[in-house]
Amino acid sequence: MRLNEIRDKPGATSAKKRVGRGIGSGLGKTAGKGTKGQKARAGVAVKGFEGGQMPLHRRLPKRGFNSPTREDVAEVRTSELQAMQATEIDLAALKAAGVVSRHALAAKVILSGKLERKVSLKEIQVSKGARSMIEAAGGTIAITPKPEPDPKKKDRKAKKAEKAAKAAAKAEEAPKEAPKE
Repeated sequence: MRLNEIRDKPGATSAKKRVGRGIGSGLGKTAGKGTKGQKARAGVAVKGFEGGQMPLHRRLPKRGFNSPTREDVAEVRTSELQAMQATEIDLAALKAAGVVSRHALAAKVILSGKLERKVSLKEIQVSKGARSMIEAAGGTIAITPKPEPDPKKKDRKAKKAEKAAKAAAKAEEAPKEAPKE
């Protein structure tokens, strides 16, 4: 037996169906697609439809979510800071250098690559590892602290809670009158 002598067993393969080739073929006129309707048209498949069976995309559980704020804080590597020309770096400088997207609202430096020059960061978040690398290279990090919440609002909430507790205690202390017969 040689490679050129290998054949399928008789009846194992059949000729391709030639549809729409006349009434005598058995698959003429509508070519086995029935009459009219979406599925009779060319190039149409009902997406995700599994013949009435619950489709796969509905059988599987929902998982996760798409964060609307994902693109707000841009990630900056320490190696990218090394490549930049500026020594005083803020969000505007990062945008001008094309390191972060122009849509970014904030940036955070992460430890990735080397930083061997002195840089001063202003209003940019920094990871723990990146902070140690920047400070080891003689750089500085300046971030203004977040303002404290208004103490008056806290006092109002505390007073409201106290008032509610007093009212509940008073209601318990009041003697309960027996119903008249």
